[in-house]
Amino acid sequence: MIYGGRSTEHGISAVSASSVIRALDPQRYEVVPIGITSDGRWLLTDVDPESLRISERSLPQVSAGRPVVMAGDPTVEGMFHVEPDKAVDLLESVDVVFPVLHGRFGEDGTIQGLLEMAGTPYVGSGVLASAVGMDKEFTKKLLAAEGLDVGQMVVVRRKDADLDTAEIRALGLPLFVKPARAGSSLGITKVTDLDRLPDAVAFAFEHDSKVLIEAAVVGREIECGVLEGRDGLPMASLPAEIRLSPQQDWYDFDAKYLDDACEFDVPAVLSPELTEQVREAACRSFTALDCAGLARVDFFVTDSSVIVNEVNTMPGFTPISMYPRMWGATGIEYPELVDRLIERALQRFA
Repeated sequence: MIYGGRSTEHGISAVSASSVIRALDPQRYEVVPIGITSDGRWLLTDVDPESLRISERSLPQVSAGRPVVMAGDPTVEGMFHVEPDKAVDLLESVDVVFPVLHGRFGEDGTIQGLLEMAGTPYVGSGVLASAVGMDKEFTKKLLAAEGLDVGQMVVVRRKDADLDTAEIRALGLPLFVKPARAGSSLGITKVTDLDRLPDAVAFAFEHDSKVLIEAAVVGREIECGVLEGRDGLPMASLPAEIRLSPQQDWYDFDAKYLDDACEFDVPAVLSPELTEQVREAACRSFTALDCAGLARVDFFVTDSSVIVNEVNTMPGFTPISMYPRMWGATGIEYPELVDRLIERALQRFA
C-alpha cells in the first residue's frame, strides 16, 4: 500500500488508505504501508489505520517512519531500507501494490511508470490512462472523440494573456475555472462576473500551469463507478446522486470532506432508461481512456443530455467516498471490492 504523496490531496489519500487497510482480511493479506510525505520522502509507516482518520476538520499527514526506496529494477524484488551511515538492506518483497494516491505524482501516471519499470503488479490504470484521466483537457478531448458529450470549455495556459475573447464570452455565465490537473475541487472558482475571471484564473494557476474555463451546466450531479471484471470488460455500478444543501453553492473541497453540506442518494433516483444511459456512458468512458481496474465517472444529467464531467482513475476510498458506496448498493461490499481489485491486478500482470 502506497499513500500520501506530494499532491494537495495528500490528506485525503491517507484517509483512503486507512479505509482500505481496515477492509483487508488480515488472515489473507500482510499490509506493507508505505507513506510518501508531502515533500516526497518514502517511509515505512505504522499499519494502524486509526492514525489516519480525519480529526477535528484536520486531515492526517505522513510524517514518521523508516526511510525506504523503490528501485525501477525488475530484478530487485522489493524495497530497500535506507538510513544515513547505515548499510542498505532489503526490506520486503511485495506481490502487488495498491497505490491509493490522489492527484499529481500518484494518479497521473508517474508512480505507475515506476511500478511498470520495476515489474511490480499494481491496482488501477496504467501510465496512459492515469495521465489522461488526470489531465481534464485530454480527458474531454478523448471522450468527445468517442462521441460522448463533455460540455463546453476553453483551455488557458500561462502564455495566454487575453481572457477577453469571443470564445470565453460564448461560454456564458456562470463559469467554473479549474486547474487542468488537480482534484478534490482544489483551486476551483465559480465565476458569475467576468471582471472576476482574471483572479479566478490566477488562483487556478497556483495549482497548475494549465487552466480550464468551463460553461456551467444546470443539472443533477451523478456519479457512477466502473470495475474491471475478471474477463477484462468494464461493468458499471448503480449511479449515485449528490444533492447540495440550500446554503451550499457548489460541491467544493469542504463540502466533499469536512462539512455536512450535502446529501447522497445511493442509488440515484433515476428512471431505468436514464440509469442505463449513465452506466453505458461510464463504461464507454472507461474504455475510451484505456482504463484498467477501476474508475469513477462524474456526470451532469439534464433533461436532455448526459454530460461527462471527469474520469477519476483512483477515486477516493474514504468512509464517505461514493465509489465504494455505489458498489455496496450494487451488491459488492467494500472488502469484496478491494479483493476484486487486487485479484484483477495480479491477473492482469500475470
